[in-house]
Amino acid sequence: MSGHVAIVTGGLSGLGRAMALALARQGERVLAAGHIEADAARLGAEAREAGLGALLLPLVADLRRPADCDRVIAAALARFGQLHILLNSAGLTFTYIWPELYRRAVKPKFWELGDEIVQTVMDTNYVAADQMARRAAPLMVKEGWGRIINVTTKLDTMNRPTSGPYGASKAALEMATEIWAQELAGTGVTVNVLNPGAGAHTPGMAVEASAASRAGTLPRFVEPDEMVPPLLWLVSSVADAVNGYRFDALTWDASLPPADAARRVARRAGFELHPLDPAGIP
Repeated sequence: MSGHVAIVTGGLSGLGRAMALALARQGERVLAAGHIEADAARLGAEAREAGLGALLLPLVADLRRPADCDRVIAAALARFGQLHILLNSAGLTFTYIWPELYRRAVKPKFWELGDEIVQTVMDTNYVAADQMARRAAPLMVKEGWGRIINVTTKLDTMNRPTSGPYGASKAALEMATEIWAQELAGTGVTVNVLNPGAGAHTPGMAVEASAASRAGTLPRFVEPDEMVPPLLWLVSSVADAVNGYRFDALTWDASLPPADAARRVARRAGFELHPLDPAGIP
């Protein structure tokens, strides 16, 4: 690591917190942004106790608001002088959309959702990432080096019943990754996706689902620290030519050399159309 400056959105808890701490431990200077005051105080205390207080700055912000995005960028520049890495990890999950999902005998339908929930999910999961990327990218291009890393989700989570605005918001960020990667090609700035690849044991996960995963009645969920090995490889100079890909922590084999692990799980970001299938067309 070379002392780069990173902004981690959703960095005060869950996956973002694990990744923000990992970057700081590797010597990167990190601004971790989130929306809960208590989380910021907790992370700040943890960073100071670990001797990382000079490297990790927690900041409370609502990144749905353009003015708060401006404030986060300004705070990173004021504290650390530069910006090289943007990790878009902020997100609202099924637990926010359907708090009772795993307790319902009949699964809910998309038309049961109110406008405010749909707009809030889209604004948090996609619009905030877009707003941050549009502010960060020119700074990175000027530096001649940078990383934009987006946390989306796996395809069969995006398109499953009950996924509603969560899947749509993550699909939007996935497609944005493909577009941004093409537009930044040749600048020294790369754009990639880093996902858990499964559910994750975080505060945003329904308690029932997390317990079922630990009990083995649902597939294995990812622990937040499992995001760290692929993250550290992606922000290293070894990955300078890696642009427009997606990596899942669930299938990343940390026992392998990082480049070998990456080659085994790398997929292109974005989507392809299904093969022609006229069977259902009258």
